[in-house]
Amino acid sequence: MIAVMAMLAAGSAEAQQAWKPTEQTKTYPVTGTSGIELYSSIGENGPKAGQHVRAIAHTDFKLTWQRKYEPQADGSCMLTTAKPNLVIIYTLPKLASKLSPDLQAKWVVFIDGVRRHERVHGEMIENLARNIEQVSIGISSPDDPKCTKVRAALQVKIGEIFAAHQQRNRDFDKVELSDGGNVHQLILALVNQR
Repeated sequence: MIAVMAMLAAGSAEAQQAWKPTEQTKTYPVTGTSGIELYSSIGENGPKAGQHVRAIAHTDFKLTWQRKYEPQADGSCMLTTAKPNLVIIYTLPKLASKLSPDLQAKWVVFIDGVRRHERVHGEMIENLARNIEQVSIGISSPDDPKCTKVRAALQVKIGEIFAAHQQRNRDFDKVELSDGGNVHQLILALVNQR
């Protein structure tokens, strides 16, 4: 019995690892001949974060699901398949002008740091999808021959997972963007004349 359960658990883990997200990168143009000018261009052209503020970069996603709800012989309903299709979309600044060698070196450090920051958001999004997948497969509801209760129960769980995901993102950005944080240090290194 234990061996069978271990095999089932291993099979479930394999199924959960079988998919990988697709990544897309979008860019917007940045111009300037100094770090300040480049940062100003980012402020003018960067992706919107809210209605009035522009960000340096942004990570978004599109998540759709292939789900199979199966009515059971006892009148319950079980979700037996939940396969995600996840596209992670990065929006990053891209140079549209040639830079001096010194400024180019600063830009390389800056954009590499921004990419690393956005990759963390991408990992959080992948974890979001995997967490939803984990609670989805096998969720059931008694006395649910039309599979309506189980769908509602899943939506509640997804709402909780998504709220926790959003809080993790906010907490990460709060640290990274605060005075002395990684992104703050990247900006200072780009704009300071040294």
